[in-house]
Amino acid sequence: MDPRTTAFIETRAGVVARIKRNLITRLSLPYSEDDLHEDVSLLGSGLGLDSLDALEVVLSVEQEFGVKIEEGNVALLRSINTLVDYVLEKGAATAGGGAR
Repeated sequence: MDPRTTAFIETRAGVVARIKRNLITRLSLPYSEDDLHEDVSLLGSGLGLDSLDALEVVLSVEQEFGVKIEEGNVALLRSINTLVDYVLEKGAATAGGGAR
């Protein structure tokens, strides 16, 4: 496999794991990282997070990765994958972002 592809896959996997850990820890979710599928809906019928939880998710991503999520950008909270895509698009995962 191409080294760039391998590096991207490893970076993405690391971001997924960090987001899952943050969700579980900050929201006191009764799940393990393996329980959370990357495409599960964060709001509504998926994990059932409410508006306060959504704010906590936004703050968590901003602090962990050093990216700014614009107010009202609810589409980013569609799933873990949409958050990961946003973090990778902003380059925060490779730039070091916030605390690990």
